[in-house]
Amino acid sequence: MSEAAKDTGAGNNVDIDVLILGAGVTGIYQLYRAREAGFSVRLLEAGAGVGGTWYWNRYPEARFDSESYTYGYLFSKELWEEWEWSERFAGQPEIERYFNYVVDRFDLRRDIHFNTKVTSAVYDEPAGTWTIQADDGTSVRARFLIAATGILSVPFIPEVPGQEHFRGEQHHTGRWPTTPIDFTGKRVALVGTGSSGVQIVSAIADEVASLTVYQRTPDWCTPLNNAPITAEEQSALKADYETIRETLGSSPSGFLHTANLRKAHQDSEEQRQQFYEKMWNSPGFTKLTEHYVDLLTDPVANAEWCEFIAGKIRGIVEDPETADKLIPKDHGYAGRRPPFGTRYFETYNKPNVSLVSLRETPIVRITESGIETADGVQDIDIIIWATGYDFGTGALKRLGVRGRQGLALEDYWADGPRTYLGVAAAGFPNFFFPGGPHGAMGNNPRYSSDQVDFVTDALVRTRDHGQDVIETDPAAEEKWTDMVNDSGSQSPFLESSYFYGANIPGKPVAQLLNPKGRRNLQKVIAGAVESDYSAFVFTKVSEHRGP
Repeated sequence: MSEAAKDTGAGNNVDIDVLILGAGVTGIYQLYRAREAGFSVRLLEAGAGVGGTWYWNRYPEARFDSESYTYGYLFSKELWEEWEWSERFAGQPEIERYFNYVVDRFDLRRDIHFNTKVTSAVYDEPAGTWTIQADDGTSVRARFLIAATGILSVPFIPEVPGQEHFRGEQHHTGRWPTTPIDFTGKRVALVGTGSSGVQIVSAIADEVASLTVYQRTPDWCTPLNNAPITAEEQSALKADYETIRETLGSSPSGFLHTANLRKAHQDSEEQRQQFYEKMWNSPGFTKLTEHYVDLLTDPVANAEWCEFIAGKIRGIVEDPETADKLIPKDHGYAGRRPPFGTRYFETYNKPNVSLVSLRETPIVRITESGIETADGVQDIDIIIWATGYDFGTGALKRLGVRGRQGLALEDYWADGPRTYLGVAAAGFPNFFFPGGPHGAMGNNPRYSSDQVDFVTDALVRTRDHGQDVIETDPAAEEKWTDMVNDSGSQSPFLESSYFYGANIPGKPVAQLLNPKGRRNLQKVIAGAVESDYSAFVFTKVSEHRGP
């Protein structure tokens, strides 16, 4: 037990100061920061390896659509210089290797327990501690509980009659098996055309006998435009570590992109078309961050960009009917999370690839041998469900978290999440969830690292003042949650998107992001620190026990 645990009023009743759940990008950094701060710490991970989303999502062509070097850690110059990303947007095997390298480089593995799925987390109010139970019989009593379970952790598969009778293989992209799947000569159905679906289409089309893509809602997909990182670029990245670290530490989007302050109407039509061509050929999210500054606020500018993309789709996809199905009709660019593909539209020109619109011909049921729609039965050997996740709150609401007086987190959030800074909730002392709902928008590791640093510093403040319990003031929670919900008009995303939970039947449609963004998150964090964490209530265990 650490000195920190011994010094608390009920130190003998805890096994560990800080227990972390989840070994993804946020959990690994939280483990590093808590240990560096002198806490005794342990991390429980449901999977057999580190990486979180990048451990589970190992389907063909799974890769970043944030630049690799902006997604990784910035806390160590040595790490930055030692690790070389091979591609602008690294693939899953390389990403998983990176997280394993980090864990071993900083000797973090000794504090990680794998294959340990948490089933309950109960707050002991008199002792000011959490008791965590896992499905393998693990039981841990911790002073502080930090759930770094992520926003894309719980795969969603829609309930379709007959699924249990299908005799072939079924896989969700978010729970892909560790052993490769042999697609050779197989009849494959892919359900869903979001980011994962778009990536996998072109990756397997040349292996399969046939690929039938079942699309519910088309998205404004554009090319990822991946490329190797050259030796010259590697040298420049290493030489500019301090500048890059500073830029990424303050960037609203969490990218190394340069904002374009020019509005669409300031250019002539010819200039705009040239600019759109440049954007089409630009990498990843620059199509949002370096686009005309009014792309998301001027419907006319957005519509013109969409028409440009639609023209590209019609020019690439040879069959006009298929091309028309691939063009969104009900939202503008970024109304839903835009996916980025590699030869995605070109793949539909292959004779063994076909597209089914589920709006026109919905799935009736899964049969023993395939998928039945209104048009009949398609015989299938493998079904791939690229149908997304219970975003934001899905994992947190499944942990069995019970706060004061047995308050269930899933009940407290029955109408949507209520948080302070996207890291804590009133009624749940000593419990934090960086990287969860209400954080920000943009490159996730950048704003979740802001939250990890804030949480760690708050725990240090609690310890150094001889206190045992830290809890969010309900008024601070209410103010933050109201701000998040009231600023929905600043978000480009439709309420029908998974950023509002609308993809999950029965889930309340509520804001799961922070439309005010990272700058506002950092501003409120700075104010909280300057006020000596006035948004929290600190107490000692003895104050709960009474005389």
